[in-house]
Amino acid sequence: MAPSLAPVARPGARLRQNPTVLALEVLFWLCCALIVWTQLGYALALAAVAPLARHRRSPERGGAHQDPPPYVSLIVAAHDEQAVIAGKVADALALDYPRERLQVIVACDGCADATAERARQAGADLVLELPRGGKIRAQDAAVEASSGEIVAFSDANSRWRPDALRELVRPFADPRVGYVCGQVRFVQAAAGRDASNQEGVYWRYEMFVRERESRLSSVTAGNGAIYATRREAYIVVDPVMGHDLSLPFNVVKRGSRALYAPAARASEKMVPSLLGEFARKRRMMSHTWPIVLRGGMLSPRGYTPGYALMIFSHRLLRYASPILHLVALAANVALVAAGAGTLYLVTLLLQLALLLAALLAGAVRARALLIARYYVLTTASPAAGLWDWLRHGTTAWWDAAEGTR
Repeated sequence: MAPSLAPVARPGARLRQNPTVLALEVLFWLCCALIVWTQLGYALALAAVAPLARHRRSPERGGAHQDPPPYVSLIVAAHDEQAVIAGKVADALALDYPRERLQVIVACDGCADATAERARQAGADLVLELPRGGKIRAQDAAVEASSGEIVAFSDANSRWRPDALRELVRPFADPRVGYVCGQVRFVQAAAGRDASNQEGVYWRYEMFVRERESRLSSVTAGNGAIYATRREAYIVVDPVMGHDLSLPFNVVKRGSRALYAPAARASEKMVPSLLGEFARKRRMMSHTWPIVLRGGMLSPRGYTPGYALMIFSHRLLRYASPILHLVALAANVALVAAGAGTLYLVTLLLQLALLLAALLAGAVRARALLIARYYVLTTASPAAGLWDWLRHGTTAWWDAAEGTR
């Protein structure tokens, strides 16, 4: 009897013909691809494409010097900030900006301490004593009382470089610009074992991305330490929705540009510990989800295709990262259990190694382990913030993070 010439299928090949295994493979690699894209690929793509946008005015240089410069109202919303408010007002008055064209406003949000008194003594032009309504409502009241054509905002614990305000308002020489945020640098508030937070590493990466978003189109988010809008472009939002995320995309939807001015520099103390940073980001994410799900971010109306891709890549995928990681891990475990091959054992070990490194960082303060712990905790924060918002909602106010004053 003649031997059969039919090829003998290998066990791995037969396994891959299993629809369940194929579906798990597709799911696993799709989740991995989206994670890599939002965390690294998007930044690399921006780095490659941004130099091609030479026709746009460089955000580093902003617009031309305006003579005279615009009248600016610098607004500081404060809740029980008696320890730092005098220094903040002094910092504002020391800016290299014509004093007659600068109005310094401190909006006291239900302060029970000496914030208002110390702000007046330090020389603030206007001090509003308001009932507790949250930072956003305090800013709304200050904008209503302001007289500047540009309204700038800062936190009570932020310190600006002397030329920061000039650099912040320069891009407004272009009438298409409605929002500008500056560069904030986070400095360690503690030393030694207490200084475990790795926010500075992430923030330098974020500023790299933001600069290239600005050059191509508009930024997808700002920061609370240093930003400004035209007074007529200021948007009143729900008090649980912070300006950092809600203003830039809304300004874009209204036909203006939202830019980043890296020469406008400020600094703030970061939360000393990683657990403190996780708590801060968890609180921030409880304010972020209302913006994403009911604040208009998901609606493509008003976005250009390029800006919609930016929102998807840098915001929506970033916030979905906890789900992507969990699905990738579950699919990986299922593939290993199904005997799908050595590759999936390796990818599973890599994921478990990341989690182990994050756990070890609690006892061993090596920089690589701390960065792994920072990544795991900050990736988990959107899920924790979503849980908090769904479970008991989000208040319009919050207290300063410990160690940042």
